[in-house]
Amino acid sequence: MNYEVHGIPASGNCYNKVRPVLEQLGLPYTWHEVDIMNGACRTDAFRKLNPNGKVPVLIIDGETTLSESNAILCYLANGSPLLPADRLERAQVLQWMFFEQYSHEPYVAVARFIRQFLKQNDDPRLPDKTAGSYRALGVMEQHLVKRTFLVGERYTIADIALYAYTHVAGEASLDLTNYPGIRAWLERVRAQPRHIEMPGVDQ
Repeated sequence: MNYEVHGIPASGNCYNKVRPVLEQLGLPYTWHEVDIMNGACRTDAFRKLNPNGKVPVLIIDGETTLSESNAILCYLANGSPLLPADRLERAQVLQWMFFEQYSHEPYVAVARFIRQFLKQNDDPRLPDKTAGSYRALGVMEQHLVKRTFLVGERYTIADIALYAYTHVAGEASLDLTNYPGIRAWLERVRAQPRHIEMPGVDQ
C-alpha cells in the first residue's frame, strides 16, 4: 500500500508528526504540497478530503481519508513499537497526545504562527500564548528531567507528537535555556534512526 499525505513542510503537525512515522516505519508514501496561505485548503476539492479544511490529510487506499495529525499517528503506528501494546502505556501515550493538542499546540504552535507567518510581533494574543507555552513546557520539563522519553522509557508517538512544535519553540520566541530536561530529550529524539527534520531548522 502506498499512502498519500497532503501537507506543508513548515507545519509540525504535517512534517514532524506524519512524515517521521512513515519514514521510521519504512512505509511507502507520496507527499502532496498544499498551499494553505493561498487558500488551497478552502477549495471544494480539498474539502472533499477533509471538510474541516486543514492539513495533514492521509489517504489510505486511494479513497479512504484520515485527518487530525494525532489520529494519523495512532493509525500508522498501530502494531509497531511506536505505540505500546500494554494497556496502561498506550493510555499514557494518548494522555500526552491529548495534552499536546489541548495544552501545548494551541499555545506554542499559534505563537510561532503569529510571529513567523503573520509577522505580527505586537499581536495582542501573544502574551497569553507565550504564558500558556511556558506552562506546557514546565509540565514537560518536570516529567522529562527524570526520564529518557515520555512513556515507558522508550521512544513512542507521544515523543513524536510533542517534538513537532517543541523543537521550533525558538521560532515562537520561547527560550529553552532553563529547560535542560527538554533540551536533552530533543537531542534523543533527533538521534532516532531515520529521523527527519523540518526544512530550515538547524539540527
